[in-house]
Amino acid sequence: MQSKGAIRFVAILLAIACLWQLSFTAVTKYQENKAVKYAEAAVEAAQNSAAFAKVAEADKAFYLDSLRKVENRHYIDSISAEKVYFGYTFKDVKSKEINLGLDLKGGMNVMLQVQLKDLVRALADGNESPEFLAALELAQANSVDSRQDYITLFAEAWKEKGNGTPLAQIFGTYEMRDQIKPESTDEEVIAVIRESADAAISNSFNVLRNRIDRFGVTQPNIQKLGNSGRILVELPGVKEPERVRKLLQGTASLEFWETYSFGEIEMYLNEANAALAEVLAAEEEAAEEVAATEGEDLLAAELKQAEAEKVNAAAVKQNPLFAVLQPTGMRDNACIGYVHYSDTALVNKYFAMEQVKGVFPPEFRAMWTVKPSQFFADGNVFELVAIKVATSDGKAKIDGDEVTDARVQYGNTGGNPEVSMSMNAEGANVWARLTKENIGKQVAIVLDGMVYSYPTVQSEIAGGSSQITGNFTLEEAEDLANVLMSGKLPAPATIIQEQVVGPSLGAESINAGLISFVIAFVLVLLYMILFYQGAGLVADIALLVNVLFLFGTLVSFGAVLTLPGIAGLVLTLGMAVDANVIIYERIKEELRAGKGLSKAIVDGYKNAYSAIIDGQITTLLTGIVLFVFGSGPVQGFATTLIIGIITSVLTSIFITRIIFDDRVSKGKNVTFDNKLTRNFLQNTKVDFIGKKKIAYIVSGILIVASLASIFTKGFSYGVDFTGGRTYVVRFDQPVQAEAIRSVVEDAFEVAAANDSTVSNAAAEVKQFGGDSQMKITTTYKVNQESTEVDKEVEEILYNAVKGSFANEISFEEFTSTLENPNGIISSDKVGPTIANDITRDAIIAVILALIVIFGYIAVRFRGWTWGLGGVVGLAHTALIVIGFFSIFTGILPFSLDIDQTFIAAILTIIGYAINDTVVIFDRIREYKELHPKADFKTNVNAALNSTLSRTMNTSLTTLITMLAIAIFGGEVIRGLAVALILGIIIGTYASIFIATPIMYDVTNKTAKKEQK
Repeated sequence: MQSKGAIRFVAILLAIACLWQLSFTAVTKYQENKAVKYAEAAVEAAQNSAAFAKVAEADKAFYLDSLRKVENRHYIDSISAEKVYFGYTFKDVKSKEINLGLDLKGGMNVMLQVQLKDLVRALADGNESPEFLAALELAQANSVDSRQDYITLFAEAWKEKGNGTPLAQIFGTYEMRDQIKPESTDEEVIAVIRESADAAISNSFNVLRNRIDRFGVTQPNIQKLGNSGRILVELPGVKEPERVRKLLQGTASLEFWETYSFGEIEMYLNEANAALAEVLAAEEEAAEEVAATEGEDLLAAELKQAEAEKVNAAAVKQNPLFAVLQPTGMRDNACIGYVHYSDTALVNKYFAMEQVKGVFPPEFRAMWTVKPSQFFADGNVFELVAIKVATSDGKAKIDGDEVTDARVQYGNTGGNPEVSMSMNAEGANVWARLTKENIGKQVAIVLDGMVYSYPTVQSEIAGGSSQITGNFTLEEAEDLANVLMSGKLPAPATIIQEQVVGPSLGAESINAGLISFVIAFVLVLLYMILFYQGAGLVADIALLVNVLFLFGTLVSFGAVLTLPGIAGLVLTLGMAVDANVIIYERIKEELRAGKGLSKAIVDGYKNAYSAIIDGQITTLLTGIVLFVFGSGPVQGFATTLIIGIITSVLTSIFITRIIFDDRVSKGKNVTFDNKLTRNFLQNTKVDFIGKKKIAYIVSGILIVASLASIFTKGFSYGVDFTGGRTYVVRFDQPVQAEAIRSVVEDAFEVAAANDSTVSNAAAEVKQFGGDSQMKITTTYKVNQESTEVDKEVEEILYNAVKGSFANEISFEEFTSTLENPNGIISSDKVGPTIANDITRDAIIAVILALIVIFGYIAVRFRGWTWGLGGVVGLAHTALIVIGFFSIFTGILPFSLDIDQTFIAAILTIIGYAINDTVVIFDRIREYKELHPKADFKTNVNAALNSTLSRTMNTSLTTLITMLAIAIFGGEVIRGLAVALILGIIIGTYASIFIATPIMYDVTNKTAKKEQK
């Protein structure tokens, strides 16, 4: 081998670089272990102190746990800026460790959608023309199934709904006068809107990044996904998902409003109550007339519900508003009433009715306080504040744009945290004027439509400084200051996909993944030594170097290691052996031909190159397709697969060759077999082509059975494809899936029956792992993505299953995903738009992979019939695997859901199976060149028989690794492992009995047609 010295030098440099990269992970673990020991020492000291003896017995465990966390954090903070490793601080070292995915570390993954519909409406200054509103709704509806951006869809919708009206009439507002003229064409207007939309997305990204940076999460990740308006946020280790949701979705629209007093509004409240009573009475009477045929009206149903709850029916009829809203009676106060949280939606409905709105002054608005009233002990009653809109354009006189600084400080009274603000010169002038005009009155400080406080103005406030108070906790005050400082979002951003993984599930995933990886690795090492003797030991050395290069490269590129990524690593190890097997079988052939060891090694490597390169390139192409069209864990799987293929080829070809050449040059022997394996599948004379009809019949039966099940029984789709919410719930005792299914289905059916907006409330329950763990999926309010609906779904689920816990569990404990060992330990939310995108991308990925492979094989083997044979074999394998998932879903004791991970498995199967096919095709091509006068059938059969040993060895090593994953890898990736095991078995069969015979038949028919 030429340039052996240079290759050895490069290999040593790569090994040193990889060890250097991995050393940061080792140093991080060492320092974190020191932090644990430091915390334990503090806990031990506390237990021996006199103060600890005074702590109540019931509180001691909580006290020690809190102390342990505080001391651990204190130690980490103390060394954060300290140099701990060759001039690197601990913070630097921590940032360079292996980046674990959320499924291994625990944390939160969120996909946000910037709502461009709201931005377009804002650019049109709230235009209410029917054509404009219809175009907005049509564009929104089309966005669910389209890959085009919202602005393009709006332009198309306007052509359909605009009735020829120029867009300049809609967007030619005072604010847009410099960009849009009356004579501007629709194309020019759309260009301006698109520019504003792009700027809004970029600004949203920057605002969110600032908020996340201030949140204090270790190794956060935020990505802008093209111009789709989507932003991906990954926050490992966060322990307050609800706090994160509020932080990310808040638009930070800060406004200062004048207010009405209760005394000014009391008369209108009485009139609204009377008007509402008349409306409800009329609707109740109408509802009773048609109840038998058309069902009850929503408001009548609410009235009956109130009666069922033993509320005085006569009082409700006479005073429907005051039945749910308790007037304050404080005439000088801006709070006009108190409402229980369960009635807030009903009050909103009442105030939105035209008959009620018409009673109040046109300047009146009602807004809720962000926190419950402190006057009620149960913490479930909110205050309704009367806002006065004193401007002609309906906007606040002063907003958050004027805020230049915001920070947390402690108030003079009570020492509660509050937010201190400073304003620019313009804001300070307006604020001084506003406070001067409202001395003795209250000014409401509103953020994102919620009243944070409404203090009474004692005197004019000059200088632009003020405080926001509101009985905040320290975290709430910090988040509020963070949001105000990072700026407001130019358009609302809503969560359309979310995944939360608790640390307990993450720790279990790490253990399961590492166990399966180690077992699979050891089994492969042993197999190679047992089968190839000394050469097997050399292959094992190459595998160890491969693992070093693989992990070092992952860390260098900052790639995220996920649980499917570990599966990709294990699969890569199995496939890495393939290159060694091809080389070794070639060398054995050369030795059997009578060549010396040195010459046999040289010719063996040379003859193996084409098969290795062709096979690995086809697998690499499917990995690239998977990376481009996958997301989240699937991309992690693809990343490790791609890197693994590259490092496997390098180590299999170069590392082993260097070792062999060194031994041969020193006169040492290398063994490639032993007595048991020397003649394994040698000199076989199987007529594979002669048995093709039997194979066609068997495959035909399997395909028909698969198609029959697919079209009749169907699949169990994961939330990735259906949209909805999925929760993995862990109980503190064994439970029956049927019992949990019954109570959960009943709970969501009742909730749907009480809400006319819900058309689908399906719920599905499956055992997930042990018998104390269930996976619960529901489509209840799948189209509604607000945090309020998230909480509603969790409450319904909690009330349904709380009776199945041996020990009482509160709602807070049940939903504290990242704190408690029981309750919800992980959750996923996928909106319908994302679900459609994932489905579409999955179909495109599979089709594109088949097209790419067909094209590559057709070019490499100079004939489309070869590409057709390969693709038919792949389609055959994929279809049978998919059919298996349809037939056995609900029968086998583990999940067989069709989700993103399953698509990753199908694409990997395609890459693996074509690798096998390409090796066979490569040998057929070689035999055609060596024996041009031989019958084509003879060459094909000879090639199949000569590669049989390689085919079986590669399949067995890969099968062993995936069996280790299936048995020891944990519930999360068991479905992936089963799909890959099936793919290996069926793919190996298809390469021999389907792909090759199809290629043979079509090539012969084509040749006969050309002869005629």
